[in-house]
Amino acid sequence: MGLRQWIVAGWEKRGVRAVLLLPLALPFALAVKLRQWAYRHGWASAVKLPVPVLVVGNITVGGSGKTPLTLHLARELAQRGWRPGIVSRGYGGTAAGVEAVSATSDPAHVGDEPLLLARRAGCPVFIGRDRVAAARALLAAHPDRTVLIADDGLQHLRLARDIEIVVMDERGIGNGWPLPAGPLRECPRRIAAAHALVLNGNAAVPAQAQTQAQTQTQTQAQVFRMRLAGDYFYNLRDPQHMCGPDDLRGQRLHALAGIGAPERFFRQLENMGLQARTHAFPDHHRFQPADLAFPDADALLMTEKDAVKCQPFAPSQAWVLPVDAQLDPDLARWVVEKLDGCASA
Repeated sequence: MGLRQWIVAGWEKRGVRAVLLLPLALPFALAVKLRQWAYRHGWASAVKLPVPVLVVGNITVGGSGKTPLTLHLARELAQRGWRPGIVSRGYGGTAAGVEAVSATSDPAHVGDEPLLLARRAGCPVFIGRDRVAAARALLAAHPDRTVLIADDGLQHLRLARDIEIVVMDERGIGNGWPLPAGPLRECPRRIAAAHALVLNGNAAVPAQAQTQAQTQTQTQAQVFRMRLAGDYFYNLRDPQHMCGPDDLRGQRLHALAGIGAPERFFRQLENMGLQARTHAFPDHHRFQPADLAFPDADALLMTEKDAVKCQPFAPSQAWVLPVDAQLDPDLARWVVEKLDGCASA
């Protein structure tokens, strides 16, 4: 077990492992508070862009469903007449500056999630640790864009935003402690200040956020439910070749996932009636051919996020499950109503 995995394994409860890391967590929490205070009181200023900005993020580390939600919003906004663009940090990639991401970009350079968005969102995608610089570069290259979506941009306070959406999954806030003793990037009460809270799967609203909402009803977040739906697979070597779950039942299946919550993917396969030997990897894992070497496998099943990194060396029996976010109630409609208000303000 690597150091990162050792730390993450201690986030479920306030055990010895988390307590040992608590001295490092307190300075982190203080730095977050001071930074928020600086922006709130004008010591630091956010940059306002000429188009509305929609931020999708979370208060915890790890995949909670931000990328599928960003993809959903980009597509839905385009169908409703808006022209979106997406900015992302490019986490996991080696790119140092601001860059445009294309469908043929190297995932090791731009990051797996931005590449997936560039292939499926149907809109420009730019990456950069400085989200303001990335947004400006996107608008300069595509001046026709009418709204920007910042994927995983909740803590990037320098980028002014018109709408904030927080995403949470069933892991909730873990042990409730800040990094590295727990999974929190910031306090759970931060949820009450967002415009919307999207609960992925069986997620529940944290008690701390509910308490804050009761005392600050004017900022209470609108709650939406999200599920990730997928009902077919495509062959990674030949994407035009597709199959359904019935075609895979009875075969010797192996499933791999290098995402924030690999058990969510494995559970989805089970719900489709598929029994597979599971192989969990760290989030943003850089796959090698040996990671896909299962001589007894009739079929190897993986997520789209992992597939973009495995395509150059994937075996012929590698199959990918694409998923789409489904929201209840209609989040895109709610966002458009908010955006129309921004445009007319």
